[in-house]
Amino acid sequence: MTQIERTDPSHSVNPDAGWDALAADGSVVRIRPLRADDEAALDAMNQRVSDRSIYLRFFGISRSLANEHSHHLTRNHDGHVALVAEYGDRIVGVASYEPLRTGEAEMAFLLDDAVHGRGIGTLLLEHLAAVARDHGIQRLRADTLAENAPMLRVFAASGFEQVRRLDSGVVELVLDTAYRAATLDRMADRERAAADRSLRRVFAPGSVAVVGASRKSGGIGHEVLHNLAQGNYTGELYAINLRADRIGDVVAYPSILAVPGPVDLAVIAVPAAQVYDVLAECGRKGVAGAVILTAGFSELGTAGQQAQRAILEVARRHSIRLVGPNCLGLVNTDPAVRLNASFAEVTSVPGTLAIAAQSGAVGIAVLDHAGRVGLGISEFVSLGNKVDVSGNDLLLHWWHEPRTDVIGLYLESFGNPRKFGRLARLVGRTKPILVVKGGRSAGGRRAGASHTAAAATPDTAVDALFAQSGVLRMDTVEELVDTARVLAGRPLPRGRRLAVIGNAGGAGVLAADAAGRLGLEVPELSQALQTELSTMTGAVGPGNPVDLGAAASPATLAHAVRAVIASDEVDAVLVCYAATRAGRVEATYEAISSAVDGSRLPVVVNCLGAPDAAPQIVLADGGKLPVFPFPESAVRAHAHAVRYAEWRARPQGVEPELSGTDPDGALAVARTFLDQNSDGGWARPLQAEQLLQCAGVTTLRTASAHTVEQAVAAARQSGFPVAMKTAAEGVLHKTDVGGVRLGLTDAREVGFAYDEIVSATGDPQVVVQAMAPAGIELVIGMVRDPLFGPVLMAGSGGILTDLLADRQWRGLPLTDLDAAEMIRSLRCAPLLAGYRGAKAADEPAVLDVLHRIAWLAETLPEIAELDINPLIAGPTGVVAVDVRIRLTPSTAELDWHSRHLRQP
Repeated sequence: MTQIERTDPSHSVNPDAGWDALAADGSVVRIRPLRADDEAALDAMNQRVSDRSIYLRFFGISRSLANEHSHHLTRNHDGHVALVAEYGDRIVGVASYEPLRTGEAEMAFLLDDAVHGRGIGTLLLEHLAAVARDHGIQRLRADTLAENAPMLRVFAASGFEQVRRLDSGVVELVLDTAYRAATLDRMADRERAAADRSLRRVFAPGSVAVVGASRKSGGIGHEVLHNLAQGNYTGELYAINLRADRIGDVVAYPSILAVPGPVDLAVIAVPAAQVYDVLAECGRKGVAGAVILTAGFSELGTAGQQAQRAILEVARRHSIRLVGPNCLGLVNTDPAVRLNASFAEVTSVPGTLAIAAQSGAVGIAVLDHAGRVGLGISEFVSLGNKVDVSGNDLLLHWWHEPRTDVIGLYLESFGNPRKFGRLARLVGRTKPILVVKGGRSAGGRRAGASHTAAAATPDTAVDALFAQSGVLRMDTVEELVDTARVLAGRPLPRGRRLAVIGNAGGAGVLAADAAGRLGLEVPELSQALQTELSTMTGAVGPGNPVDLGAAASPATLAHAVRAVIASDEVDAVLVCYAATRAGRVEATYEAISSAVDGSRLPVVVNCLGAPDAAPQIVLADGGKLPVFPFPESAVRAHAHAVRYAEWRARPQGVEPELSGTDPDGALAVARTFLDQNSDGGWARPLQAEQLLQCAGVTTLRTASAHTVEQAVAAARQSGFPVAMKTAAEGVLHKTDVGGVRLGLTDAREVGFAYDEIVSATGDPQVVVQAMAPAGIELVIGMVRDPLFGPVLMAGSGGILTDLLADRQWRGLPLTDLDAAEMIRSLRCAPLLAGYRGAKAADEPAVLDVLHRIAWLAETLPEIAELDINPLIAGPTGVVAVDVRIRLTPSTAELDWHSRHLRQP
């Protein structure tokens, strides 16, 4: 049931035209569905490939057979599926499968000889397997000649589970299309390597040309050239200017084509109307990457969007990686490179924080604040409009980048959020990812929607994504830099226990209060340690916080810190120091350094009343302790480090295998409804109940009625007592309109209830159910976000749903740990666990429902909203009492092959 972004390319373009992916050599390849007008291009490839390639594919040297197959793929419509790979303006590969029997198909591949060894066959296999899996194909078969070593290597390296049989020189391969852990790991590793190769000459270019470098200061091109030259860039530097021979000490040329040597990176600062032509020249020159500083593209509306698509297309034809447009530039502080290809006035020192910012102004703010607090930068990228290089690319690039310890991102939008979440889970296992996400508006709630959709704000999906992927969400840029200071190069906390030591009792109290609010513990120290602190330091408050008194000397402070570290009673230490005449700040810093040297315990420092003091303490081993001006900011940054350490230490979780599901039945119910309601809408109660049953969720038996006689008959068949609810179309919150009656014990009460409900709603349609068993009321729901896909909700149900707003959200894929965290993080969790002697609810059954709703959301992209309210959780199981499901004929989040290839 694992969901992965099917094509999962590094860069998406128009989904109807396919997706762009990175080949093993870092070049850009487009994978898309085969079209009827591709036959001539396929025939041309058939003519280009060698006789041996034809033989290995068709078991004979017959190009006419190859052309017949091209005709079959483009003209016949017998259930087969075909994908092509485009490189530049040519089709260089085709992959297809032909259905054999239920759940099985035969696959075949042909690649242009010119692209062998570039990993294009692997990309086609991954995409084809994804399409097959979506169409219910569990196994792909292929008969391959034993001498076809290159194709056998593609299959062997794919990560998909395989079964091989060798017979008469033919290897029969059977691939399981399921995404297993090994498959995902290999895909991620291949993608990381490809992204690294494609960006290598962008971040560490051997030569840079600034196109549009003016002779006068103040122009963007001139300032970038100045920063590169003054920063002592280690490679060859060129200026491109039609009317100058030199700009400062840099040689100038009239065009990039006139530069005598190779150019790895072009920094473009010409008017927007000239960017396309400049990029075309860069392509002819063999430039690997371009930073487009120029504004005037998608941020200006339709015309700008068209111009932006055009520059992306020309870049794709030449495999040029683009940063921007409308950006500040990029920086690499590596002493071997010293690249400052930006027009920012801030100069960054080398360090271990990598930063990407969608906003140039925010990027400058990050660089400025980091510099003032002594935090060095490894690399900085201003993303701008993100036409190509995105946050996802940078996660891949920084994943194994040795100079980067912490990754910081400022994002205003996600181009591919599900891929971001998948990559963040992988990268975050070794490097923390800190994100400031702009646009946290709570607007956009829809009146009359399900409880789930009404509760889903634009920020809900982001929080769910970050919670599952270990991303630390920061509220401000300052918070991001503060947290990076704590995490950069320092050991992670082993737990939540914090000791607060200092010479300022008030600061210690503020720190302890902040720790409590943020879920940290400030434990009481053992009596032995308190006695030691009193004897050794004369502490006036040897508890925790440890108050050493205003007159405490640096040596006293060092003794206290050393004793607490050695005690093993806490997981981290906060030193709160108020500058006084009793001790110089420099001497105090030296004392703290001597106490901490050699320790693996995290230590942060708060220095009050010394605005000119250094923002960090340098240790003997070269490490640095961050110094904060206020105790609360120090505790907040440390709390983020604790959260990250806990996430990293926990198991990754697995997606449970579900039994008792009926995907064909669920699809049949959805098709029946949509055949009758072409624009979609809310499913009838019985249809919603059927969909839950197809997912294996237990529901109360429901009967529909349109007259009082039918209602009475349904009640008698169900057995008294019963509940009656309106089934009026468009009524979602039935209680609010007087559409619910409970505990009806005989036919007379059923008749009265029917008349009252019809009078209140003006609609004769009702449903009759047996009364639900006693238990805890929960709400389980799903809403399909157009960018993030399905987002699941669990919370307090019944009449408490909106009153308490007790909810947790997660996206897909949903692991067992994700589901457990959702339920155990609810405020009503103590009720489920058996509050004050009550019987505990069946938590495994609740978790099972969550996984089954996740399965249903993944299986049926037609489901736009789903709401089970209430789900009754009792000691021996759960039952869905009321369910609402909204179906749509299509959803914006469907991937390209589902839109093109899904059977009607």
